[in-house]
Amino acid sequence: MADFFADVPEPIRFEGLDSDNPLAYKVYDADRLVSEKRMEDHLRIAVCYWHSFAWPGNDVFGEGTFDRPWLANPDSLDAARMKMDAAFEFFTKLGTPFFCFHDRDIAPDGATFGESASNLSTMVDYAGEKMEAAGVRLLWGTANLFSHPRYAAGAATNPDPEVFAYAAAQVKHMLEATKKLGGANYVLWGGREGYETMLNTDLRREADQLARFLTLVAEHKHTIGFDGTLLIEPKPQEPTKHQYDYDSQSVHGFLDRYGLADEYKVNIEVNHATLAGHSFHHEVVYAIANGIFGSVDANRGDYQNDWDTDQFPNSVDELSLALYEILRGGGLGTGGFNFDTKLRRQSMSRTDLFHGHIGGIDTLARALLVAELLVSDGTLAGMVTERYAGWDGEFGKRVMGRATLASLAEMVESGEIDPRPVSGGQEAAENTVNRAIWSVS
Repeated sequence: MADFFADVPEPIRFEGLDSDNPLAYKVYDADRLVSEKRMEDHLRIAVCYWHSFAWPGNDVFGEGTFDRPWLANPDSLDAARMKMDAAFEFFTKLGTPFFCFHDRDIAPDGATFGESASNLSTMVDYAGEKMEAAGVRLLWGTANLFSHPRYAAGAATNPDPEVFAYAAAQVKHMLEATKKLGGANYVLWGGREGYETMLNTDLRREADQLARFLTLVAEHKHTIGFDGTLLIEPKPQEPTKHQYDYDSQSVHGFLDRYGLADEYKVNIEVNHATLAGHSFHHEVVYAIANGIFGSVDANRGDYQNDWDTDQFPNSVDELSLALYEILRGGGLGTGGFNFDTKLRRQSMSRTDLFHGHIGGIDTLARALLVAELLVSDGTLAGMVTERYAGWDGEFGKRVMGRATLASLAEMVESGEIDPRPVSGGQEAAENTVNRAIWSVS
């Protein structure tokens, strides 16, 4: 078997902050106990197949720049096996426990649906062998319902019901493949489930179609006995002008409206959150508060660009607050942190894949340590408890219980209630977070 990453002869190891080895973890120590749980088990890190192994480094202005010999013959199963060999060599040397993939990432599209399904089956069997040998697991699988021209106007929301049916068949096979490989989750990202212009769009009809599609997927999950979690990945726009899964709140409202809230959770991507005008922290808090938090795509955007750049995360500040909420909320469950990240187009060496992932994983690990300190310190939680203490008192309980608008107005009009503003202490809270970031080691 070829050695695709010969410049990285040994697995990446933890060497600590004093190490000057660029191919070593400085913070991520898989076996380190954080709140009585191994760091690896807290973070459940996954590598994405598509950007790392199926993307040649092209953009809208130029062709691919990456050194990826396995992409030379994309329609060949031999090339697909070569790509998978490279991927599992990378997973093994990086030392991460999970990976994620789309059906078309691992298996080439055939001339017919039957041929495509056969290619997928062949490569799923090969993936099973590689997973068993490497000890790497599948965090989630998904179907690519956006790349082929048939999906130009969407999949579930397409104006042509035959496209809907084709997408349903594709998801059926991929959901079954995910179950066969022991996947912990299955993701539906509505890559083109949105609109380009309202002038040719029946918004209500498309929403009903999308709900029908999600219902069919949930039904098939139960039919085949897949016990993983179904996840929807929010994104506000791009490639469409407007996506129906705009953010966690939009997804939640949609699921609630169609009676699907018990079937799906969200897979939150950092860069998608910021594209929607939110912080990653906000998206995580909303999802946890409403019982729909599932998993995370760890990356970041470029704050000078308004598109999905999928860069490796490098901000401890950004990730710490989200991990704080995740720890307080009970952890990731079946989810994980998938590095849905891609190298910059000028990072052409295969070894750059290691540099990008090592940096991102160390950033995530340090954020976990900050989150642990914030939880154990209790200052932030105490501030929130104190700020809302009135609602736990007799009057607060009355307001939430038997009070009427008239009874409340009477208390105010009589002078019994005359509230005064109270400081929210935002700067003190921010300083608490900064002290934790400065303190961890």
